[in-house]
Amino acid sequence: MAALIEDYALIGDLQTAALVGRDGSVDWLCLPRFDSAACFAALLGDEDNGHWRLAPDGAGACTRRAYLKDSLALESVWETARGTVKVTDFMPQRDRAPDLVRIVEGVSGQVDMRSVLRLRFDYGDIVPWIRRTDGHRVAVAGPDSAWLRSEPPVPTYGRDYSTYSEFTVGAGEKVAFVLTWHPSHEPRPRLVDPHEALEHCLADWRAWADRCQYEGPHRDAVVRSLITLKALTYAPTGGIVAAPTTSLPEEIGGVRNWDYRYCWLRDSTLTLKALLSLGYEEEATAWRDWLLRAVAGKPSDLQIMYGLGGERRLPERELPWLAGYERSQPVRVGNGAVGQLQLDVYGEVIDSLHVARRGGLLAKPHAWNIQRHFLEFLQRHWREPDEGLWEIRGPRRHFVHSKVMAWVAADRAVRALEADPGLGGDVDAWRTMRDEVHREVCARGYDAERGTFTQYYGSRELDAAALLIPRVGFLPPDDPRVVGTVDAVRRELTCEGFVRRYSLEGRRVDGLPGDEGTFLVCSFWLADALYLTGRTKEARKLFEQLLTLRNDVGLLAEEYAPGAGRLLGNFPQAFSHIGLVGTALLLSGGDTAD
Repeated sequence: MAALIEDYALIGDLQTAALVGRDGSVDWLCLPRFDSAACFAALLGDEDNGHWRLAPDGAGACTRRAYLKDSLALESVWETARGTVKVTDFMPQRDRAPDLVRIVEGVSGQVDMRSVLRLRFDYGDIVPWIRRTDGHRVAVAGPDSAWLRSEPPVPTYGRDYSTYSEFTVGAGEKVAFVLTWHPSHEPRPRLVDPHEALEHCLADWRAWADRCQYEGPHRDAVVRSLITLKALTYAPTGGIVAAPTTSLPEEIGGVRNWDYRYCWLRDSTLTLKALLSLGYEEEATAWRDWLLRAVAGKPSDLQIMYGLGGERRLPERELPWLAGYERSQPVRVGNGAVGQLQLDVYGEVIDSLHVARRGGLLAKPHAWNIQRHFLEFLQRHWREPDEGLWEIRGPRRHFVHSKVMAWVAADRAVRALEADPGLGGDVDAWRTMRDEVHREVCARGYDAERGTFTQYYGSRELDAAALLIPRVGFLPPDDPRVVGTVDAVRRELTCEGFVRRYSLEGRRVDGLPGDEGTFLVCSFWLADALYLTGRTKEARKLFEQLLTLRNDVGLLAEEYAPGAGRLLGNFPQAFSHIGLVGTALLLSGGDTAD
């Protein structure tokens, strides 16, 4: 059985990532990309679906662990009866072939170590053929091959279609293991020096972290979140995946298990604002450029998510041979929500490019034309129902958040033309659209009896996305309708102070059985809304509570289950870490509502 979600740590090379448990087991790794098939899939099944455990023989969880300062290199320490040993896990940023490096170092005494490598390609379904060659153990199956070596060499043997190694380390002794993937039809990839690679890894990450311009009271949390966001970036294109995992459940034993190894447009504005506010212009430019490439084409074909390179076809299917995380089925790869109509993404794209322009990024000649075409499409279609921000797999509705983002699209376009009339466009028509959307949302999306905006027109249900109304500038924070909405969300959508996306009735509307945890980014939005409405002390208190939900190495999943006191959903979640950075900036005065 896999560990608790919060018991995992992340390592990666800016093209893929692995999850390492407290027991020294790598239970999830997709190679060569985030969205490739996993070769270690024990996270969603059991050890027979692939894992690599390296730890003292007979030991359980490590005594302590931490990332080496401002890096993505993980150090796990075991204190045993015979001595103390540490294992440093990392993935060097690569030129071509991905490497997973694990360095064992004796600290004191004599510690017996054990390595069990069980490679299973194609999400734990394919058992490779393993052979010895040139000092390596080589596993091959179809297009995949993986090469294992150790420095200095330690004996290995095969059993049960797995590779075992048992050895002893004394104080000051080191044994490094390197697992390298490459296409099976190609010759052996270049060998990396594991110790030199660690030095470069630490230097690169620390130089990157040093660029962070946040100097507030939560610098460690902000830097760790930024490192996590960087780790979720696919370096060749600049795309940022929502999470490196699929099918970690929103309810243990439930069916809300989705593949998040893709790039969502909903994250784009907040991501750009965070990167630009903290001095990461290069990363902001790469994300903006990815966005422009991904959305290029007919406005009617705009999707809510894309693949790492902007791929549009992400067909959803189930993997019946995987039992699911704690029996949460089905296990899905691909994401059927890619075909949904979510009108809010037009606002997200236009707002993102507005943020990029305002942040001083070098303009792209075609960027304004894309925005004009999107806005012209939205002028014709904003009155239609859609599936909304939360990807409801039920009937389409007139979601308030979608309409608010249509207003954002018109507002940002008007502001751009007012600042630079030479851009071109029908500013009068866009002003008219902006006013029409605003009137309709206030008339049809607001429940005057209860003093709150609702989830969709005509409903009494609430939606945490309404907390963004002051953040995007739709209404000022001191407007009674904003204050009333914040109060209603606190009253009806919180559990132990943390926020659900929408109410129980709303969860029935989404077309799926079961429940889910509190949504962490929504809880950060509540902290933002409290701050903007003048309740600074309460905002800071909630933010501090949210920080306690991070695991021991500073990572957050998508959701949190208050009753069970555990993380839920895909992990680590970019949206949650973006929320953390955004709230930290707001509370320190480094960011404001639009």
